[in-house]
Amino acid sequence: MTPLNIIKLAEIIKSKNIPANKISVSSTSIDSRKKSPGCVFFAIKGANHDGHDYVSQAFENGASCAVVQKKIDSDKPVLLVDDTIQALGRLAQYVRNNSSYKVVAITGSAGKTTTKNIINHILKSHFKCFSSPKSYNNNIGVPLTILEAPPDSQILISELGSNHIGEIRPLAEIIGPDIAVIITVCPAHLEGFGDLDAIIKEKVSITAGLKTGGKFFINGSIKKLVDYCRNQKIKFEAFEMPQNIKLSGDKSTFVIDNIAVTLPLVGRANVENTAAAWAVCKSLGLSAAQFAKAVASIKPVDMRLEPLRIGRCLVLADCYNANPGSMENALETLALLAAGEKQRAVFIFGRMGELGSQSEKLHAQLGKAIAHYKIPVALTIKGDCSITAQTAQKSADHKISANIFENTQQLCDNLHKFIKPDDIILVKASRSERFEAVIDRLKTLLSDNS
Repeated sequence: MTPLNIIKLAEIIKSKNIPANKISVSSTSIDSRKKSPGCVFFAIKGANHDGHDYVSQAFENGASCAVVQKKIDSDKPVLLVDDTIQALGRLAQYVRNNSSYKVVAITGSAGKTTTKNIINHILKSHFKCFSSPKSYNNNIGVPLTILEAPPDSQILISELGSNHIGEIRPLAEIIGPDIAVIITVCPAHLEGFGDLDAIIKEKVSITAGLKTGGKFFINGSIKKLVDYCRNQKIKFEAFEMPQNIKLSGDKSTFVIDNIAVTLPLVGRANVENTAAAWAVCKSLGLSAAQFAKAVASIKPVDMRLEPLRIGRCLVLADCYNANPGSMENALETLALLAAGEKQRAVFIFGRMGELGSQSEKLHAQLGKAIAHYKIPVALTIKGDCSITAQTAQKSADHKISANIFENTQQLCDNLHKFIKPDDIILVKASRSERFEAVIDRLKTLLSDNS
């Protein structure tokens, strides 16, 4: 961030007061524990902690001033605003509007972080790129992405997330994308949206911040999305799945512009993510050959179909997010791996969160998918997942062991009864289910058996 004097900062964030101190700030922070000389500390009130309780700690660690939404006794410079999160967004928007880099903004029901990482990996050999750390995709994370970007960045890549109506538009207006992308749309966060039509409308609102002359890419295989954009007379370019796709247990191969591409990520969804990345990279001047060369060295994202070799077992760790679309993709990947390696497939799964009134129906559909892919062993916990296991048992035309436990702890305590040393195991659930505990138990169990 280019240094700002405190008077200009107060003007940008609409502070109710202007301190007399003639200081400047060159960075931002919301973590009072970090050593941050010369930074402005934003006191954010969260679910578990209130930043206002740590203003003095921030000053002790070098902060030059603090932004608060309630009065704080301090002899240091403090700016008072109505809402510190809004103030953070205002500062980020000012910085963005006074920066020369291009912004790539990504949204969708799944795959945002992976697509962001693919694009960053490919472009960083040709541009000075900065991408949002972790899944910084909300009204705090997106502003921080802008504020943490080095001033000499040429490309900034960010994801925009949403779990209810009205979140994407203000984020898009803050970050002002030159290129906006919708990777996919599927039933997710239905508690906040209600139906797929509302999800599509929300995702398309990313265009509210699109710069004049900017490009808007959407997934051309989603008819409802394409029809909505056409009906709204929104200019877009559709990306399609590549040609000659071949999926295997450890990679995918396909062809773009007559160039063969080897993607070292598993699953059909990652081919879709890469197709979106190609649309972006091509628009920025990369050739298919340059793209293919960079794709070959991509690494998996933690906890998103991340392959872990534990003892003689292969574990697919996918505990970050779960919705019907990503579950279907993960199951297809598990079945392909098991068939290719001639090993037994085991599916350990938790609830798909935030599906609202459609939760039982969609969990039943997951059970049918388990049966369709002929998964022989399924382990889960009580609740909506019981419907999944029961539906799988009823729908299967093969021998299936579908087991329901009281809770995650009981599931972990019984893993040794079901897991064999050469299994291929998929562990998948929504983030709220905390199924990392299953991964940890498998590491202990399988390492002991190796």
